[in-house]
Amino acid sequence: MRLRCLPPQSFFAILLALLWLTGCARVNFEETLATTNQATAEFTDGNLSLVQTPEQRAFNTQTAETLLAEPLSQQQAVHLALVNSPALQAMLAQHWSDAARAAQSGRIANPLFVFERKTLADEVEYERLLAIGLLDVLTLPLRYASAQRRIEQSQVRLAMDVVDNVTKVRQSWVKAVAAQQQLQYARQVHEVGEISAELARRMQQVGNFNRLQRARQQTFYADAATQWAVAQQHAMATREELVRVLGLTGDQEKKLRLPQRLPDLPKAPRDPEEVGDAAQRGRLDIQLAKTAFAAAAKEQDLTLITSLTDIELGVRYDTVFDDAAGTRENRKGYEISVRLPVFDWGDMQRDAMDAQALAAANQLEATVRAAGSQLRETYAAYRTTYDVAKHYRDEVLPLRKVISEENLLRYNGMLIGVFELLADTRDQIDTVSAAINAQQNFWLTNAALQAAIIGTPSMVHVTKETRKASQRAEQPH
Repeated sequence: MRLRCLPPQSFFAILLALLWLTGCARVNFEETLATTNQATAEFTDGNLSLVQTPEQRAFNTQTAETLLAEPLSQQQAVHLALVNSPALQAMLAQHWSDAARAAQSGRIANPLFVFERKTLADEVEYERLLAIGLLDVLTLPLRYASAQRRIEQSQVRLAMDVVDNVTKVRQSWVKAVAAQQQLQYARQVHEVGEISAELARRMQQVGNFNRLQRARQQTFYADAATQWAVAQQHAMATREELVRVLGLTGDQEKKLRLPQRLPDLPKAPRDPEEVGDAAQRGRLDIQLAKTAFAAAAKEQDLTLITSLTDIELGVRYDTVFDDAAGTRENRKGYEISVRLPVFDWGDMQRDAMDAQALAAANQLEATVRAAGSQLRETYAAYRTTYDVAKHYRDEVLPLRKVISEENLLRYNGMLIGVFELLADTRDQIDTVSAAINAQQNFWLTNAALQAAIIGTPSMVHVTKETRKASQRAEQPH
C-alpha cells in the first residue's frame, strides 16, 4: 500500500484540536469547594475554604480570635475548626491534588519531537520527526469520560471527609463540655466525702463513733478523691482532644472557654419519616459507590483497547545537503509504529479490569443494601438516648429532688442524722452525674445521626455508650 504524505499544516491543526479537547479535563477547586459547601450546608454553613494567600490566612486568624473571645458553642466550634485547623487544610489540599491527578488521566501524552544529524562523505542529513500516540487520540473520549468519573469520585470523597471531620468536632465538643460538668459534680462529691470523713474522725474522738463506722466514711472519702482525680484527667483529656480537632495553638488554647453545661434536649425527637426522607435525597456513600462503578466501567472499555497494542503516528521532514554537488533535497512523509501483541496479549489487564468492575458493581449493591440498616441502627441509638435523657430529666431528677427535700425536713426535725443527710446528698449528686452522661450520649448520637443521614455511617460508634446509659437508667437511685 502506498503511503501519501500528510501535510504539516494538517498535522498541526490536529494537534491544536487535541490541545483544546484535553484542556476540557481540568479542575477548578474553588467551584468544587462551593459545591461541597452547598451539599454539606448543614455541616459547614458555607465556611469551608482552602487558604492559599496571606490575606486569607490573616482573615481566618482574625475570625478565630473573634470566636475564641466568648464561650464556644458547638456550631462556633465547627466554624473555628473550618477556619483554623491545619489538618483540615491539609485534607483539602490533598483532595485538590487528587482531583488534579484525576483530571490529568483524561489528557493524552505530549507529542514527541526527534532531531537527528547524520553525515556520510560529502552528504549531511537532518532528520526531524514529530510523533503522537495515535491510540491516545482515538481513545481520548474514553479517557475524558473516565477522568470525569474520577473527578466526581474525588468530589464525593471530599464531601464525606468534610462531614466526618465536622462530626468529630461536634462529638469532641460534647465530650469536653460533659466532662467539664462531671468534674464540677466530682468536686462536690469530694467535698461531701471530706466533710463526712472529718466529722466521723471527730465523733470517734469523743466516743460517738466506733472504728468501723469511721472507716466506712473514710473509705467513701478515699473513693471520692480517686473519682475526682479521674474526672480531672478525663476533663483535661477531652479538652485536649477538642484542642486537636480545632487545630488550636498554645496561645489559642489558653483562650478557649466552653459553656458550663450541655444544651437542653430538644422538645421532641426527630421523626423517623423525616429522617428517612432526608436520607433519600442523596447519601454520599451511595453516590461514591455509583461513581466508582461508572469509573470502573469506563476503565474497562479503555483497557479493552489499550491492552492489545499501542500505535504511534509521526510526521517526518528530512533535509539532505550534498556539499560536492551543491544540492539540497527535502524528504517528507510519515510513519506508523505498532506494538505487536506477541508475548503479552493483555488478557491479564482485561481480567483485572473485569474483576474491578465486578467488584464495584457488588460494592454498589452492598452499599445500597446496608444504607437502610445503618440508618435504622443509628436512629434507634438516637431515639434510645433521647428517651433515656428525657427519663432522667422528667422522672429521675424530680424524684431525687423530692427525696432530698424530704430528707432535709427529717433532718431539721432530728429524725435522721447528718450522715444520712450527707449520704442522700451523695446519691443526689450521683443521679445528676448519670443524667449528664445520658444527655452527653444523646448529643453524641445526634451528631452521628446527622452524619448517617448524609451518608457517612463510619461515625456510628455509640452503641456501647447507649447500652451503658440504658443500664444506668435501670439502676435504682
